[in-house]
Amino acid sequence: MRQARFLLLAAAAIATILSAAVAGAQAVTLQEQLSAQYKTVKMGSDSGGIAVVEPGTLLAIQKGGVLSVPWKALALCPAKYQDNSLHPSAGFCAAMVKSVSKYYQVGDKVYPTKTDVSLDKAKISFTVVACDSCNGVNPPTSMKGEVVFQFAKGFLEKANVGAIEDAIGQVFSISNDDQQAQGGDANQQQGGQQQQQSQQQEQQTEPQTVQLGMTTDQVQSALGRPDKMFNVGAKQIFVYKDVKVTFLNGKVSDVQ
Repeated sequence: MRQARFLLLAAAAIATILSAAVAGAQAVTLQEQLSAQYKTVKMGSDSGGIAVVEPGTLLAIQKGGVLSVPWKALALCPAKYQDNSLHPSAGFCAAMVKSVSKYYQVGDKVYPTKTDVSLDKAKISFTVVACDSCNGVNPPTSMKGEVVFQFAKGFLEKANVGAIEDAIGQVFSISNDDQQAQGGDANQQQGGQQQQQSQQQEQQTEPQTVQLGMTTDQVQSALGRPDKMFNVGAKQIFVYKDVKVTFLNGKVSDVQ
């Protein structure tokens, strides 16, 4: 009996360890998937202050209520997204930073700075910083904000990453500005090619003119190489499909 009880306890302990290991592996996998989807921005500083060194994935704010504070602020006042609703940053924290904070507006562009997955608390903390150049803010302010996406207990261990990205997309959607710009460049290039082809066709359809006094080279430049050529003393005759050009002393004297 004692041996059976010992084996049962050992099996339970091993199962607990394996479960924790699997959960840890899932956390890493989910973290990596979100990091791949939402590339974080690299920030630095220069003579002008805080600046974007390398842009991340450009996002667009979809809901109002995300409070932003200056880049050097030590504390953030996160909004919470739960049960398909965004609960704005408010309360004591928001009151403490009221003089230096502002809410992002719907449509504002931001870059992700950090994505933190917590399986045991069933939440994802998503931190962003404003893309001042995208929003037309000058001088830049680099205001940062945070949203905590709260899920039901156990959801993150089982959910498909696509469902999680859909939830994040309710607040931060991936902006298609760059795609539109690339599409516009492609359309502009295609339009330029079509215009060039049209001009070439117009040039090709313009009638070629042969005038008295033109040289043999000028005629060949206009009409091309003749089908037949005759040299009769001082005269030279070029015969084309539908025209005959006569030269006298190297210049056009007659066209028939």
